[in-house]
Order: sequence, then structure tokens, then C-alpha cells
Amino acid sequence: MTKTNRSLRTAALLATLMGGVALPAMAETPPNMLVIANRIDDIKTFDPAESFEFAGADVSRNVYEKLVNFDPLDLDAGFQPELAESWEVSEDGTTITFTMAEGHVFASGNPVTAQDAAFSLQRAVKLDKTPSFILTQFGFTPDNAEETIKAVDDKTLVITLDQKYAVSFVLNCLAATIGGIVDMATVMENETDGDMGSAWLRTNTAGSGPYKVVDWKPDESVLMDLNPNYGGDKPAMERVIVQHIQESATQRLQLERGDIDIARNLSPEDIASVKETDGLKVVDELKGRLMYWSANQKKDMLSDPKVLEALKWSVDYQGMADSFLNGQYTVHQAFLPLTFLGALTEKPFTYDMDKARAALAESDHPDCGPIVISVRDAQDRIDIAQSLQNTWGQLGCDVTLTVGTGAQTLDRYRAREHDIYLGAWGPDYPDPNTNAGTFAVNPDNSDESGNTGYLAWRNAWDIPEMTQEALAAVVENDTDTRAGMYIDLQKTHQQVSPFGIMFQQIEQHAMQDSVENFISGGATTAASYWVVTK
Repeated sequence: MTKTNRSLRTAALLATLMGGVALPAMAETPPNMLVIANRIDDIKTFDPAESFEFAGADVSRNVYEKLVNFDPLDLDAGFQPELAESWEVSEDGTTITFTMAEGHVFASGNPVTAQDAAFSLQRAVKLDKTPSFILTQFGFTPDNAEETIKAVDDKTLVITLDQKYAVSFVLNCLAATIGGIVDMATVMENETDGDMGSAWLRTNTAGSGPYKVVDWKPDESVLMDLNPNYGGDKPAMERVIVQHIQESATQRLQLERGDIDIARNLSPEDIASVKETDGLKVVDELKGRLMYWSANQKKDMLSDPKVLEALKWSVDYQGMADSFLNGQYTVHQAFLPLTFLGALTEKPFTYDMDKARAALAESDHPDCGPIVISVRDAQDRIDIAQSLQNTWGQLGCDVTLTVGTGAQTLDRYRAREHDIYLGAWGPDYPDPNTNAGTFAVNPDNSDESGNTGYLAWRNAWDIPEMTQEALAAVVENDTDTRAGMYIDLQKTHQQVSPFGIMFQQIEQHAMQDSVENFISGGATTAASYWVVTK
């Protein structure tokens, strides 16, 4: 589709949603409607038990409430009560009893109860989808879920862990997307063949949050309207439209025309243009999202430690950060993002072709060979992939790119069918285990385990010793000691892992001057539309 046709389609969509009124050359969105341009081709489902993609997390954040959650206007305060007004921990630290808050109602009109919370968490464990490890790491299994997660009455939920953990770690995990509480009655009314409503929730929502999804066209748009039964303050934005616009230039054009309120994927060049345009502004926000490449250890050449070392030395980190990524990524080479407990600031690799060639010469593949990079069809990622193609090519590697949608590249990655995967990873909750548990843990490397939530598994990296080290850090209660354990783990990971972590994102939101309080979640969470005003 051409940029012009995509622009016309966006204008037609907005005209339809505004009652069929044609947009003028300089449009202006209604004061109670938020219109956002973003890449949303990675959305696969709205089911919080399965959703594990960036754009899907944004939707979930605004549709589903959780036992505890984050205040978008005070993210530094950490998790706060939401559906649970309070909780108590047993003396041995293995049982947490939640008392549900009053006044929370699903979009269907059903009140939120402890039974809904128990059902939602049990359901996520039983379905065993990609993000299920966030819960199963506490000893919950499909067989024991109903005994370890149960409602005593409408207001009381009791969860029993397999051992004592830091309470903050448990609550941080419950604030992840998978912790979204669904309307049990509505979901089970739409059950098909024992799927606990999974098929229905792929395209529908059943939450108690500020919004509900009323329309989704894959790779095109998501439309959310107010949940009429939302128990909080009524949001100023009564309707939210997230439009999939792939090209930066098209997003900028729509912003300048007034067709959209916020553009989230502008290139540095287009950001510079916006900064010079009256009526528009740019807001920078350090994200937890990391850009990395990873090598499938099922591939003989890519499992050679010296080949991996050579590839890490032959990445033009600073050159990319200073050119086409300017202002939008900072060089970062450890699996914990800046601002996290135990984040490592050391960057041991630079662009050094002499060291790269020396390492390759010591490998069992001194002539390198063919490498296929699997990359999402997004300009910044393609630019990074082309830079790798160029510099790795200088080693003698025959590098080709396979470009696909977000969903296509993720499917290939999760099936362990890639050579090199180039992509992004963001934390699910604000605890260092969120990334340590994916980059440095692989409890079962067999194909049959299907542990797609672990990036180490996706790359067939079998690491029993490192897995144990990472799991030991989870139960360490002394904060300084725990931070040191993660620092040591990252130093080892930098040197031996099949991951080439390159950058941490600085998201630059371009928007109309009138837009206030748009927060995409900082380093730890997703976008919050209900606090936006304009």
C-alpha cells in the first residue's frame, strides 16, 4: 500500500468514527478522542493469559485491572493497590491473602470478585501460553492451580507459593500483563471446546479497566471506547484509536495535518522536523526496551563461541547510535535496562574489526558462512539489520535478511527456526528477574518443553548452571547482595551468551502541543490512555 493510500485510509477511518464528516485539509481530532499512530502489527491476541507483545500490552494496560498496578503519574512509587485493597503475608512467607476492593465492575456490569481473580490466574496457568512462566515460577501448575490459587469468598483471595520469595517480586509479577483479571462469567459464556474462552478473547475483551475494545482490524487499527462501568474517575478521552501506520514520514504527515494526536514511531529526521513545527512537541522517555540480536544454538556455526565473539566485535554500536538511531537509542550491552536494580553499565564490546577477525580465525569456521537475519518490517530494525549485514559481511559472512511482520518473525523465533533474530525485548515487571529469567534461564531445553517465554530456550541455549545462578538471585532478600549477583551474572552473560545486546530505547513521542500526560510506561510498563488530556 502506498503512503498516499494509507493516509487516505486513515482519514476515511477517522471520518467514519466522527459520524461520516469529511476531514478538511487541516483536520483536528475531537477533544474527547485520542488518535495515535503506532506500529501494531505484532498484536496476536487480547487475552491477558496469552498476550506477550508490545502493542498488545498497551491495549491490556487500558482494558484490564490487576490485583496491584502502577500509577501512570507516579511510576517511581512502584506497585499500588488496585483490585486488591490490601494483602497479608503468612509468617513463613509462602501464603499471601488479598482482600478485594469495592467498586470495581466489569464492562458487562458484573462486579469484580475474588472468584474472578482466582479464575483468571488459574486460567493463565492452565492455558500454559507463552507468558505463563511469570506465574509458574512460583510453583503453580495446571494440576495444582485450583488448590494454590483460590477464593475463600467474594472478597478474599489466597495464593500459596512453593517457597518464600520477596513479596515485592511476587507483586511485581502480578502487575504484569498476565495478571489482568477477566470477567469469569462472560469468558465462560464464550468457551469453545474447553478453551476457557481463549479463542473469543483473542478478538474481544472482558475487563474492568477504563476502556473496552470495540473493534480490531489486524495490521490496521484498534478502537477502544470507555467502559461505562469503570470504577475510577471518568477519563477525558472517551474514545481511543490506535492506527497502524508503518512509515515514519506518513506518521509525521498525519501529525502535521492534525489527523492524529500522537506519533510514536518517527525517525530522527522526522523528529527534527516536528521540533521545528509550530503546534507540535516532542517528549523523550527512557524505556526498558532493549534491541538485540540472538543466535540459534541449533546452528553449528552460530554455536561456536569464537564466531559469536567475532560477531559482537563487528557491530558498529556507536556509529548506529550517532546516525540513523540518533536520540532514540543509547548503547547498552547488558540484559538489565538502566534504572533496574543491578543494571550493568559496562560496555565491553566496540566496533573493532581487527579483534573480530582474530576471533573468527580462532574459530572452527574461519571463513564464516551464510547467515540469515530474521527482522520485523520496521525501519529502525531494518536499518540495524542492514548495518549488521554490512559489517558482518566484512568478516566474510554471506548475510541475507528475511523481513516479515511482527507476528511472522515472532512465530519463526518461537519455533526456533531462525539463524539470527533481530528484535526488541521489554521487561514485564520492574524486578531484575523479569529479564534475567528470560535471557539467562532455560529450565528445559528440549523442543517438547515449548518454553517460548524464555529467550534462552528460543535460541536453544542450554545453561543449567547459569539458570541456577539466576534462580538463586530471585530468593535473595538482601538488596545489595542481590544487585551484586545480577551484576556478576550479566558480566558472564555478555561474554558467553548467544545474545548481542546493543541498545536501550529512548522513545520520542511526537504530539500536538495540547496533549498532556501521555506516558508510555517508562522502563517497566505500557501506555496509559486514561490519564491523557488535551
